[in-house]
Amino acid sequence: MMVQNPGGFWRRLLGLLLDAIVVGVPLGILSYILTGESEGNTLTNLLSFLYYLILPVVWMGYTVGKRIVGVRIVKVDGGKVGIGTMLLRTFVTGLVYAVTLGIALIVSAFMVGLREDKRGIHDLIAGTYVTTDRPQ
Repeated sequence: MMVQNPGGFWRRLLGLLLDAIVVGVPLGILSYILTGESEGNTLTNLLSFLYYLILPVVWMGYTVGKRIVGVRIVKVDGGKVGIGTMLLRTFVTGLVYAVTLGIALIVSAFMVGLREDKRGIHDLIAGTYVTTDRPQ
């Protein structure tokens, strides 16, 4: 395994918060305008899922927030993530977090904060890590 220059907890959290602000808020407003729903909006949930699933595949492991803070998702061998990898990272891990009523999410946050390689449950399931390295 070639985990190099892992992105730490605070940087990753900031990237997630920036994604929520830069992408999530406008997406929520647009969805509200289109559907008239403000809570539990299926359109917002679907578009958000697709954002986290597809953007890292086409943009070298970046989302908008990750790009701003200088981290990106890569496979443990340093390669680019594909759609299958991102499905494992987003959908399958989401199921694990839901089934454990969020306990696995909390454990995952501690793993990112405490492990030397900064890999959480979602990274272990998908065979990924978050790095500060720029694409080659």
